[in-house]
Amino acid sequence: MFWKKETQIDRIKNKLEEAMRKDADFSVFGASSHKYRVNEELTTKELTDWQAKHQVTLPEPYMQFLTKVGNGGAGPYYGMYPIEEAASYTDRDALTAKCVLHPGMEKEEWNHLIEPLISDEDISDLEYDATRNQVLGGMLCIGTQGCEYDMYLVLEGKHRGKIVYTSDFHPDHPFFFVYEDNFLDWYERWLDEIILDYDIGWFGGKMPGDENALIQAYQNAPSEEIKSKALEGMFKFKKIVQSTIDFLKNVAEQTQNDRITAIQLICKTSIDVGREFLLELLHSENNEDFLHALKILNWYGKSFDKAEFIKVILQNLDRVHDSETLSHVGYVLEPAGVISLQSFAPFLCHTDSNIQTAAIYATRSCNDKSESWETIEQMFMEGSKDVLKNTILYWGLIPHERLLPYYKAAWPEYKNNQNFREKFIGCLKELHLPDDYFDKE
Repeated sequence: MFWKKETQIDRIKNKLEEAMRKDADFSVFGASSHKYRVNEELTTKELTDWQAKHQVTLPEPYMQFLTKVGNGGAGPYYGMYPIEEAASYTDRDALTAKCVLHPGMEKEEWNHLIEPLISDEDISDLEYDATRNQVLGGMLCIGTQGCEYDMYLVLEGKHRGKIVYTSDFHPDHPFFFVYEDNFLDWYERWLDEIILDYDIGWFGGKMPGDENALIQAYQNAPSEEIKSKALEGMFKFKKIVQSTIDFLKNVAEQTQNDRITAIQLICKTSIDVGREFLLELLHSENNEDFLHALKILNWYGKSFDKAEFIKVILQNLDRVHDSETLSHVGYVLEPAGVISLQSFAPFLCHTDSNIQTAAIYATRSCNDKSESWETIEQMFMEGSKDVLKNTILYWGLIPHERLLPYYKAAWPEYKNNQNFREKFIGCLKELHLPDDYFDKE
C-alpha cells in the first residue's frame, strides 16, 4: 500500500482544525477576529500576477501558504492580511528596496537609523516617509498585533523569509526578529502552542521549545544572554512539572544572573513552592530584591494566603523610598485590608509627589480616614494642588469640618462636573450643612 507522506501544509491544515476545537470560545488573543478561518487560496496565476505587478518574489514558504492554505485569515494575533491588503501598507518602491534590518541589531545602529523620525520636529512629510520606507523597506506587512505593533515578512537578503515584529520608532528598541527561519515554521508553532495550551499573549517573542528543550538550551547556552532567553521562554507554560521546578530551584540557588527569573517561574506555578525564596527576597537588604518579591506576590499571589508575607512587608515599610515600590506594597496589602491611613501617614505627607500619589491610591479603601483628619489636613496644607485633586478622585470627600476650607477652595473647579459635584454635596449632607454652603462668602 502506498502511503502519502504528510507535508507541513497538511499538518498546518489539520492543526488549524484542532486549534479551533481547542479554543472553541476564542479565548486566545485575536481569535475572535479570525475564528481560525482562512480565506480562499490564491491561484498560481493570481500569485504570479501579483508578484509581477509589485516586482517582488515572495519567499517560498509564504507562497505555499497563500496558494495551499489561504490568502490571509487565521493567524497569530489578529490574523494574516490578504496579499493585496498586505501590500497597501508599504510603498511599492519600499517593497523592492533593500532590507536594512537584521537580528541582533545594536542600539546605536538602530538609533542612528531612526534619528530623523524621532528627533527632527521640523522634518517634512516627504523626508519622514523616505526615512520610514528605509526602515521598513524590503518587507511586507502581513498582519497586525494591534495598536502600534505589526508583523512583517522580509522579502530579500540574508534574512529573507523571516518574520519581524515592529512597533513605533522608539530609541534603544530595534525591531524583533522571531526565532523561526520561515513563515510556515512560525505559523505552525503558533498552532502548536494553542493546542498545547501555552500562554501565547505575546506569541513569538519567547524562545520556542517545551520544558526539556529549554532546559537543554539553558545548559548548553554559549552566553548569559541565551541562558536568560531560555529561562524567559518558560513563561509561556501555565504550569511546569516537578523536574523543571527542581531545575529552577538549582538555578535560583546557584546563579545570580537568573536568580530572580527562576524564582518568578517557580512562584508562577506555586507561591507555596517558592515561599522560602520569597521570604529571602523580602528580608534581603537589597531594595531591588524587596521590590521583586512584591511584584511576584502581586502577579501570582492573588488566590494564595499571603499572611506570612504581609507581616514581613508591614514590618519593613520604613525601607520604602520610591513610588514604584510603594505602589506594589499597596497592590499586595490593599486586598488584604491591612492598610491604615496612620500606617501610611509618612507616605501621604511625603515631599515626593509621586510617593504621595501612590500612597493616596493605596489607601483608597481605608476606613479610618475620618479619624485621621489631622494627617489629611497636613497633606492639604503642605502638598500641592494635585494632592487635594487625587484625594477627591480616589477617596471622595472625607466629611470633617476641619477639611471644609480646603474643599471650599476647590469647589469652583469641580462644581460644574456632575460626578464631582455629587461628592461635594454628599459631604455637606453628612455634616448636616446646606447644599449651597460652598457658594456662600
